[in-house]
Amino acid sequence: MFDKLKGVEDRFKELERLLSDPKVVQDREAYQKYIREHAEISQVVDAYRQFKQVDRELDDSLDLLHDDDPEIKAMAAEEVERLEAEKERLKEELKILLIPKDPLDDKNVILEIRAGTGGDEAGLFAGDLFKMYQRYADARGWKVEVMDHHATGVGGLKEIIASVNGKGAYSRLKFESGTHRVQRVPTTETQGRIHTSAVTVAVLPEAEEIELKIDPSELKVDVYRSSGPGGQSVNTTDSAVRITHLPSGLVVTCQDEKSQHKNKAKALKVLRSRLFDQMVREQNEERSQNRKSQVGSGDRSERIRTYNFPQGRVTDHRIGLTLYRLDSILQGDVDEVIDPLITHYQSQALQHAEGADA
Repeated sequence: MFDKLKGVEDRFKELERLLSDPKVVQDREAYQKYIREHAEISQVVDAYRQFKQVDRELDDSLDLLHDDDPEIKAMAAEEVERLEAEKERLKEELKILLIPKDPLDDKNVILEIRAGTGGDEAGLFAGDLFKMYQRYADARGWKVEVMDHHATGVGGLKEIIASVNGKGAYSRLKFESGTHRVQRVPTTETQGRIHTSAVTVAVLPEAEEIELKIDPSELKVDVYRSSGPGGQSVNTTDSAVRITHLPSGLVVTCQDEKSQHKNKAKALKVLRSRLFDQMVREQNEERSQNRKSQVGSGDRSERIRTYNFPQGRVTDHRIGLTLYRLDSILQGDVDEVIDPLITHYQSQALQHAEGADA
């Protein structure tokens, strides 16, 4: 591990030299590439330098344990205890920092939420989940833009697709893909019986054009008038867009904008992200021997979480986490669930890495 850290620090020094080179500064593409790499490894280098500083201080304190002055020896013993704990903490932090980073972590997100089993109640909970993610995004300074949505007649959502733009959006939200189950008494239930409904969530890394080019000849584009709940027309022009990707059969619709051009651009963004997600999944399947190091299975048919309203309970089934904080989580405190998930999967990746090194 320390040979690897020494190599990272050497590269960091080289990058600092390159970034101060006038020729590199003038080459915008090279400069951007080096500055990104510099930012990516700076946290590792900072932690490594702290580790080395603590190690030096620990050596000095260990020497003082042999001093003739009892007071100095006592002070040195306290300092040794503190520094050994700090050294161990930094060592564990460095192990985690050296886990290969998911290359998609810094990407923006296409968030898709769909009502599943449960009729109107599923649609209402789909709306609750979208509000939860919207509040979470607001708290982190991310921008949420609705790409397309289909409402139910009772104020819920059959489906909503939105982009979430902000630093680390995919790294945090990727754990949300799967089936979310809700258990509560619907407002229409006169007997007070608890109903169980389901909502599916898909979190796709947003693909850029340079990563995935779509051949226009492989697209079938239809335009039509947008409609609201019940099918009534809400627009007098053919602004809604449906794009079919012929090779894959994927279909994307968008009708939230009054402009056909804007709806088409949004639909293409969603299509590109779905195709990119499909491509990444296929690659992961091919690298089956490495699947243990991937974060979760990402299977959207998998039931990942239950929200039980009568008990005020949220349970994440992947890690056996139960929290009696349903209200605060639905208000956007999703980190209460996401942080333990990150810790769990980091631990799994660490064990996998250590097993590979053994």
